[in-house]
Amino acid sequence: MAITAQMVKELREKTGAGMMDCKKALVQVDGDIAAAVDFLREKGLAAAGKKADRVAAEGTTFILEQGNEAILLEVNAETDFVAKNEGFQVLVKELADHLLATKPETVEAALESTMSNGAVVSAHISTAIATIGEKLSLRRFVIETKTDNDAFGAYLHMGGRIGVLTVVEGTTDEAAAKDVAMHIAALNPKYISHDQISAEEVEHERKVLTEQALNEGKPENIVAKMVEGRLNKYFKEICVLDQPFVKNPDQTVGAFIASLGGTLTSMVRYEVGEGIEKREDNFAEEVMNQVKGN
Repeated sequence: MAITAQMVKELREKTGAGMMDCKKALVQVDGDIAAAVDFLREKGLAAAGKKADRVAAEGTTFILEQGNEAILLEVNAETDFVAKNEGFQVLVKELADHLLATKPETVEAALESTMSNGAVVSAHISTAIATIGEKLSLRRFVIETKTDNDAFGAYLHMGGRIGVLTVVEGTTDEAAAKDVAMHIAALNPKYISHDQISAEEVEHERKVLTEQALNEGKPENIVAKMVEGRLNKYFKEICVLDQPFVKNPDQTVGAFIASLGGTLTSMVRYEVGEGIEKREDNFAEEVMNQVKGN
C-alpha cells in the first residue's frame, strides 16, 4: 500500500524514531502501524528515537587527511565517558571517511546520503545509538582542499576537545602549519585578518567604545582619536595574523607565516559543545522518577 506522510508522522510520534527509519519500517510491514512499531523496537531504532530530547553536548572533533583533501568534523554524545567509547570512535572515523569521499554540502544532505555499506547515514547513527545507549549526532563538518605546494595544519587538543584545521598556501611545511593551528586552538581568534571584519561589526564596536570613553568622563574632543586607537587594538587581538605567536611572542603569527613564504588562507576551529546549552542533570530526581515509574 502507499505510505503517506501522515502515516510516517504518526509512527514517528509513537516511537521517536527518525523519519527515514519510520518510512522504511512502514514499507517493510505494508503500512501496518503496530507492526512498524514492533519492527523499529526490534531494530533498536525506537529506543534510539526516544533519546531525541536529550542534550548531546559532549563528544569529539576529528580530522582526516587524504592527499590534498582534509575534513574536520564534530560528533556529539551526551557524556564524555561515551565520547571515549571505542564504538563511538569507530563511528566518528566511519563518518569522516564517508563525508570526505562523498562531500555533501550540508549536514542534512550528509544524513540522507548512503554509505558504502548500503546504510543511510542517519540510520547508521541510529544503530550506533541503540548499541551505545546515548543520543549521538553529527553536528558539523568542513572539507578543505589544497595543492601539492601547500600544507594542512591539523591539530586536536585534549584528544579532540578542540579541533583546528588550517590551510597555508605557498609552503609544504606541515609542522609550521600545525604550529599555527595550535596557536588558533589556544587563542581562538575570530578572523584571519582585518579585511574579513564586516563594516557593521566595525561600526558596532566603534559605538560601544565611544560610549565607554564618554562614560569614563573623557573629553569629547579626544574621544574619537581614543576610540580609533582602541578599535585598532581590539581588532589586532581578534585577528590571528596580528597576534603575538604563542611559540615566539616576539613575532606575530603573520610574520612567522611570511618567513616561510606562506599565506594563511583558511582556519576552522571547532570546540566540542560550544553554543549548545547543556542540561543540568538532577540525578537524585531522575532516580526517584524511575523508582516511582516502577
